[in-house]
Amino acid sequence: MPRRRQRSAFSPFDKLVCLRVNGAVEDRAIAKHASEFLKLVNDAKSRITECTVADVKPRLDAGEKFFLVDVREEREYAAGHLPGAAHLGKGVIERDIEQAVPDTTTEIVLYCGGGYRSALAADNLQKMGYSNVISMDGGIRAWREAGYLIES
Repeated sequence: MPRRRQRSAFSPFDKLVCLRVNGAVEDRAIAKHASEFLKLVNDAKSRITECTVADVKPRLDAGEKFFLVDVREEREYAAGHLPGAAHLGKGVIERDIEQAVPDTTTEIVLYCGGGYRSALAADNLQKMGYSNVISMDGGIRAWREAGYLIES
């Protein structure tokens, strides 16, 4: 009987590399993005506001009011997300944001895996008239590296 292939946690766009960590060899994914994509991201980043995980964490802990949005794919969100984050994937956020956040002055903090998709989404939301949009640079990867809580 054929065995079902197990789904990888890595994106097909990730490059697997072998690293020696504390004497052990580990496979890790390192995102390798196309140069034209990076140009698009850098162009968007020139027009948006960014913050870091160190900026967002104390605000969440203090219970500050802002709309936190995970723009990653549904399967990425289901595997773990920031506490209290809503999911509006990069592919649908422009379509669905007006219903989720009708007030264009609401503070919105977007994040993704590393800060690229959230930068693109922030740029588009600004073009739609949202005036208080922030992209969290480093994304959930930086959040995990900082040792902060992830919900699933």
